Order: sequence, then structure tokens, then C-alpha cells
Amino acid sequence: MFFAIYLTAHFIFFRNWNPKIRPEAASCLISLAHGTPAVILACRAIISDDTHGFASPNTDFQNSVLEYSIAYFLMDLCHYLIFNPSDVLFIGHHLATLFVFLTCRYVVFHGSYGILILLILAEITSFFQNIWTLASALSANSKVAAQVFDVLSPPFYAVYSIVRGLFGPIFVYKMVEFFLSGAADDVIPSWVWISWIFIVVAAISVSILWISNRWFQLYRERIAVIEKEKKIG
Repeated sequence: MFFAIYLTAHFIFFRNWNPKIRPEAASCLISLAHGTPAVILACRAIISDDTHGFASPNTDFQNSVLEYSIAYFLMDLCHYLIFNPSDVLFIGHHLATLFVFLTCRYVVFHGSYGILILLILAEITSFFQNIWTLASALSANSKVAAQVFDVLSPPFYAVYSIVRGLFGPIFVYKMVEFFLSGAADDVIPSWVWISWIFIVVAAISVSILWISNRWFQLYRERIAVIEKEKKIG
């Protein structure tokens, strides 16, 4: 499905776009097809499970959501390996995410509750981030895209900061607290949950660093505009 969407993006939706940004646009389209639906599906999968917990067995619905995300990340990983092989950060992110999903789905068969909550926190800003990314890619040649980028940046940064900088660390702390208690040792080996925590903490840290850099850049740009207006005035 994601492969079909990717090809459709390349040869139909974005066929008239600059070839240099067309692959990125196609990647954004499959991300849009994954992000919001994944959040909705993950919420339903968690709500429908009465026994949810960090060590609960995966339900069939939860496994399906994991498979849905695995399909997306495999497709987007192929995109990066072909068009952006030097983007080690994103390739590493996708490989690490796939490790978490694959071990949860096919190795331990438990713990999808915590993984799906993290998926929700990661993807809840996906829609705005992809629109922001597309606007950024087009901003140099489109005044409308530049305006969308300028208007969308502050609220997107704010929501992203709250989700990744506040809710994410709080939830990970709860996960660590649970796993350290030993309550999951019978069903989730230590090497699995320790690797999960390491990957999630690294991902959140990189996200915080990324959004911090975006805030600093936005601040510098706004200061530059103010200084320019003062000189003109």
C-alpha cells in the first residue's frame, strides 16, 4: 500500500514538481498516510484492550497496528537508502524504530501497550510536520508556501515541544519505573526492554535537540526581520 502511494506521489501528484524535491514530497505523502491513521488505530487498539499494561500480551488488533507501522518505516527506509543515503540520522532512526516494532511484534509478543503510546506521541504531530516540511521545500519558489511555513512554524514548534519535551519523557519514566520493578521479566527479557528504553531515550533526545535548533533559528530570523525594519524606518 505504501509503495503504491509512493509511486502515485512520484508519477501523478508531484509529477510537475522539481525533481530535486519530488522524492521528499513523496516521502511526506506516505508519512501522511501513516501518521494520523496510526494514531487513530493505536488509540482504538489500546482502548479496546481491557488488560492493557506494559507487560500485557499483544492483541491481534495491536499486532495489526504494529504491522501497519512496520510497513511504513520499511518503505520510507528504502526511500532514504535510495535518495538520501547520506542522511545517517533518519536511516538510523528508522532502523531503530523497526527494531522496537519487530521485537515487540515477532519476538516477545508482549508490551505493545507502551510501544503504541509512544507511537501516538511520535505521530500526533505528523500531519503538521509533513505540511510544514512540504511548505519549507516549496518556500523558495512559492510565496504561498513561504507564508504557510511562516504561519505554521510557531504553533507546530510549540505542540512538538510539549509532546516530545514533556509528555514523552514523563511516559518513558513510567516505563523505566515499571520495567525496573521486574514485573515484566517473565515475558520481556531484560535485553529487549533495555534496548527499547535506550532507543526511545535517544530518539526523544534528538527530537528535543532538533526542535531547540528550530526555535533558535526562528528567533534569529525574527530578530533579523526586526532589525531590517528598523533600518528601513
